Amino acid sequence: MDGDELEDPGRSQACQALGRSRGGLTTKVHLAVDGRELPLSIVLTPGNVNDATAFADVLNGVRTPRAGTGRPRTTPDRVLGDKAYSSRAIRHLLRRRGIAATIPERRDQVANRRRRGAAVVGHPSSTRRSIATATWSNDASLA
Repeated sequence: MDGDELEDPGRSQACQALGRSRGGLTTKVHLAVDGRELPLSIVLTPGNVNDATAFADVLNGVRTPRAGTGRPRTTPDRVLGDKAYSSRAIRHLLRRRGIAATIPERRDQVANRRRRGAAVVGHPSSTRRSIATATWSNDASLA
């Protein structure tokens, strides 16, 4: 594209992770951190994008060097998240990848399960901080 052509404003904002809201243009920073709250993966999205839609991209962006030689680790031992990450799709993704999850359920999800007659077993009742966290073990960069 040369300087005489105009770019589509909607496409331009998406490329720059700008979203519209009542307050103006906004951006969300989706972050995965280790147990010491050091960043492992950062994804920027427009501010009007749901947190859960960026979860897979954040998780796929994690690369942690191993203590010795070998390719970097891409699967955390456990993922901690707040209620914004309590969706069937995210829980399915974590189960499929063999990652333990500590994500409290939203009140409506618990009520729907009770209404359908399913038992409420093993679900955390406490809320976590408003941050998605990945925990790692055997990691030289965290020592």
